[in-house]
Order: sequence, then structure tokens, then C-alpha cells
Amino acid sequence: MANEAYVRFVDVQKTYDGESLVVRKLNLEVARSEFLTLLGPSGSGKTTALMMLAGFETVTEGQIILDGRPINNVPPHKRDIGVVFQNYALFPHMTVAENLAFPLEMRKIPRAEIETRVKRALDMVQLAEFGQRRPAQLSGGQQQRVAVARALVFEPKLVLMDEPLGALDRQLREQMQYEVKHIHDRLGVTVVYVTHDQSEALTMSDRVAVMHQGRIQQIATPQELYERPDNAFVAKFIGENNRLFGTVRAVDGQSCTVAVDGGEVQALAVNVAGVGSASSLSLRPERVLINPPPGSCANIFDAAVEELIYHGDHTRTRVRTCGCDDFIIKVPNATGRLQLAAGERIRIGWQIEDCRALDMP
Repeated sequence: MANEAYVRFVDVQKTYDGESLVVRKLNLEVARSEFLTLLGPSGSGKTTALMMLAGFETVTEGQIILDGRPINNVPPHKRDIGVVFQNYALFPHMTVAENLAFPLEMRKIPRAEIETRVKRALDMVQLAEFGQRRPAQLSGGQQQRVAVARALVFEPKLVLMDEPLGALDRQLREQMQYEVKHIHDRLGVTVVYVTHDQSEALTMSDRVAVMHQGRIQQIATPQELYERPDNAFVAKFIGENNRLFGTVRAVDGQSCTVAVDGGEVQALAVNVAGVGSASSLSLRPERVLINPPPGSCANIFDAAVEELIYHGDHTRTRVRTCGCDDFIIKVPNATGRLQLAAGERIRIGWQIEDCRALDMP
């Protein structure tokens, strides 16, 4: 992936009523050939940002630059951008091949070249035998593949995808995640993807920009977002995490001590206001150990088992500890089933580097 910024948002803002901002001072760079996902809950501004890039929404303030050229006043059809929506938007009266040919015909591509590109696009999404079928004769996954092929058939340098897999069932959605990612890897096209599904974002993206209330909260690789969230919102939104609440008692360089119900926790001081401030602690369920050997963990607490749920590859264990009745531990089943029972008293532990002291949500 090149370091050159292919898409740039410079202090971009959007308001519909002149008062409340849907997108606030958005500064974002997307590298050429990058797969970047805008991730956030409903109302976070992610789709509005995508629609401004596509040209379907106007920019209230700021500048959007594509390949070095400001495009605020460029109409959508002249931006040379492929777009894929959740509802496929295929023409029902046209065959699959005709749907793919349509954007090429609008660009006055010669007929022989159209046929070549349509065939190549159908091969790319593994639908070579379906060219003469109509959309109604295809499954949901096949229709979405056609929609992806149509967005790519005129060979745009940028493709925008707005919740394109949201209407598919879980198994098909997961399959399509890999297919879209593999197409991106083969073609090297720049993709800006919008979703509210954090699992989808982590699976497909080179980088993820987490949005909330019109602002980017953190932008990083999927691994960094999961392992090192910058604030309480990102920690809560990306994956599952346990949250303990307390007061900062001491700060020593990169670590701190936080008083919680039941004792003191040693944690990384990621985003704390200082001694005496309130803090939320973020701790992934898979990083907690049950009955750890003495001295093996910096943090060890008593806990009471409330519930055990078998999930195949792991046992989800809910315990009561540190003033939290819904503290989750994911125990892998690779070495055998966990021999615990509800009501049992246990010890749990975790390392300093696995616990992050963050701002209050």
C-alpha cells in the first residue's frame, strides 16, 4: 500500500439545519489502494461522510480532495467513483450482463470493449454462467456480487461501499466479506467502506476509522484498535470488554493505580486526567485467567461464578467481582472443559498491560 494520500477530507463539516453538525471538522487521509472502513453506530456521521465523497451530499464547510483535485463542485457522475449500496440497486428488467454494461454504455465505451469488460467482471465475482439471468433469478449473495462487479466494471480508482452486506444472512455475509476483500487485494483499487458491524470492519480493513457524534475517535489498524483503544467509546464499541469503574490513586509514568470496589487495580495509564479523577478500566474477556498461579499476575481478585455458557471453542464464564456483576471471562476449550459450577468461589487475574485506564464514557 502506497503512502500517498489519494482521498483527503480537510476540515469537512456537514449540517442540514444550519445548527447541529452531523460531521464535525473531519480530517482524514486514505492512501491509494487502501481498504479503509468508517465504523460507528447509527447517527455517527459515517454514511454522510461517504455520501459527501460520492457527491450525493454537499459539503457545508471544508474541502474534499480526490487524487490531488478538489471535488466539492464536481457532480457525482464526473467523479469516476464506483458505489455499492445495501439494496443492490440493480435494474430488474435487465439481465446481469446488461446491468454490468450499463455504466460502460453511459461512458460511450465501444461495444467490443464492453463485452470484454463485462466478461472479465463476471469472472472476477465468479458469476460467468449467470450473465443472461435477471436479478430476480439470483440469490441475495449473487445479486450483491453483481452490484460489486457493476461498481468495478468501468475500472474506477475509488469504490465506495455503504453497508453493502447488511441485508444478507450471517453465513453469507461472512463469506462475502472475504470475497470483497480478495477482490480488493487482486485489483488494488481504493475502497472506502461504511458499516456499523465491528466484526466486519476488523475482518476486511487495512485501517478503521471509528466515528461517534460526527468525529473520528480513533483511526488505526484492526489489531491496534482492538488491542490498544484510545478511549472508553472505542473500547466499548470494538469487541467485547469488561469495564470496571474507580478513582485514580497514583500515576507512575505509563502505569497507574485505580481504586475499585474490592481493591486496587494496576493498569496502563492510557487516558486519565490525573490523581483523584474518575476512570473506567477496559479489559478483554480472553485476557483474564482463572485461578492463576501465585505471583503470575499483577492483579488478582476474588470472584464468584454466576453463570457458565458453552460456546464450542470457549466457555463464557460470568462472574461477580470488583463491584461488577457482569464480568466476563472467555476460557478456551482446547485443553478440555472448564470444571466450574455456578456459586463457586474462584480467584481471577490479569496483567497490567492487558488493562487500560481510560476516560469515563
